[in-house]
Amino acid sequence: MDVSFTERSRAVAPAHVSEAVTPRHTPVSWRQAICLPLGFVAGLLVIGMLNPVRQNPRLLWSFVATSLILAIWSVAVIERARRTDRQLTLEIVLRKQHYLQACAQGSVLLYWGWYWTRVYESASLIAAQLLFAYAFDLLLSWSRRDSYSLGFAPFPVIFSINLFLWFRPEWFFLQFLMVAVGFAAKDLIRWDKDGRRTHIFNPSSFPLALFSLALIMTGMSDATFGREIAITQFYPPHIYLFLFLIGLPGQYFFGVTTMTMSAAVTTYVFGLLYFAVTGTYFFYDSYIPIAVFLGMHLLFTDPSTSPRTELGRIMFGVAYGLSTVLLYRLLSLAGVPAFYDKLLQVPLLNLSIKGIDRVARSSWLRGVDPARIAQSLAPRQRHLAYIGVWITVFGIMSAVQGVGDNHRGQWVPFWQHACAENRAGACDYLALTESNDCDAGSGWACNAFAILQTKRDVPGPGAGESFGAGCRAGFSAACENRARLYAGSGVFADAAPTLHDYAILVRGSKATAGEGSPASIYSRACGQGWTDACDRSGSSAARGAE
Repeated sequence: MDVSFTERSRAVAPAHVSEAVTPRHTPVSWRQAICLPLGFVAGLLVIGMLNPVRQNPRLLWSFVATSLILAIWSVAVIERARRTDRQLTLEIVLRKQHYLQACAQGSVLLYWGWYWTRVYESASLIAAQLLFAYAFDLLLSWSRRDSYSLGFAPFPVIFSINLFLWFRPEWFFLQFLMVAVGFAAKDLIRWDKDGRRTHIFNPSSFPLALFSLALIMTGMSDATFGREIAITQFYPPHIYLFLFLIGLPGQYFFGVTTMTMSAAVTTYVFGLLYFAVTGTYFFYDSYIPIAVFLGMHLLFTDPSTSPRTELGRIMFGVAYGLSTVLLYRLLSLAGVPAFYDKLLQVPLLNLSIKGIDRVARSSWLRGVDPARIAQSLAPRQRHLAYIGVWITVFGIMSAVQGVGDNHRGQWVPFWQHACAENRAGACDYLALTESNDCDAGSGWACNAFAILQTKRDVPGPGAGESFGAGCRAGFSAACENRARLYAGSGVFADAAPTLHDYAILVRGSKATAGEGSPASIYSRACGQGWTDACDRSGSSAARGAE
């Protein structure tokens, strides 16, 4: 029997994430039923008694109020079930997409936390969110129906939220509210998709986008660690490679490779074009910021809320990459923290998936549909083929520093040269970099920042204060320049960085102290474009060999 192209396209579309899972139904008495949510509440109260929570009154009240609300809701739900003689049941459902995603996200949290200790310090708060998520999801389900599916579903939602946005302790009640919004949206906002009733929005990206929008509108971004999260995720070495590797299992089982690959390639190609036109980098210290790269692997790639067709998933990834670029520019122009650039668009993309699939299945795109290639391959074989292409693409991008730890935009000499040539945004970014290095203890950076302040209108403390900071850091040229500034002289002295300065300057965006022998530090500085360090590198190596 002849099969139309559209039908063949559907046949080779990525396998749906909800693989055949036979739930085990377990009836529970009302006495057993009340113990389950109250057990989660008890766990919340135990965490609330820990010192980090007890020592912060507002954080403690977040736990107490949340626990009280859940306890009252538990009693109300179970009492109603008892009075109406409803038989409540548990369905034990262990879905692969939940525990595989949780393992990948948990691995990122563990690796990231090794280099930014606040992640480990917040482990109890993440555990509290998990307990809250289980209790809220259970009570919401039993409020609306007789059964609750118990499995690992809350883990990827909580881990995903905590990879992108945390509220500070004094605002932590909003973290619980954000989790509640995510699970409520999953349960309440649904549509028919491919003949089955399912949720529209990714349960982690929907609350992230909604709360991000609220934070922008209220000017409360500082109530979160959003900025610190986006910066510190680059601290671990080889983090791009790490994210690439931990994303492979999910890409194999759920066929999301084309989404991640198309998003990354789109953003990278845009960065290349931007550099060709302006001579600077759009994202300054990377072609694809690490938090965006993380979003491409573990945020927008939920198979349940993405297109079903292969071409549709490519279009979905391209849309995510382009929207990230657009949002970054719009947020920057509006003076809003740019770390929202990978969060705001995902719900809109989720809403578009039916339209994307209709376009992808249209006859006028038939010639570019990858579903036409090797139609005899089984879904998992196609997944492997796409992974092979992605490995090749990622390898090329890594080899040319499209992704990785050593992007040239991290190094001060590049931005000094770009600023001298008045390239787009170069002087502002140079000022920001030198100011940060000054705060980290580099006297040279304080002196260079102050000199730049005398030449250009850049934000920051006055030049006199910056010269003073450099002087206090032991950089003699800064002391001389402060005296010249107060004497009314417009000529200021510069000098080469010291070894102490280079140990700070060579770290780039990693923000970890330069380690190793003087020869290795000078060698790294030489490779970054510090010409004075090249001479010192040779001298230091010779002394070490004596």
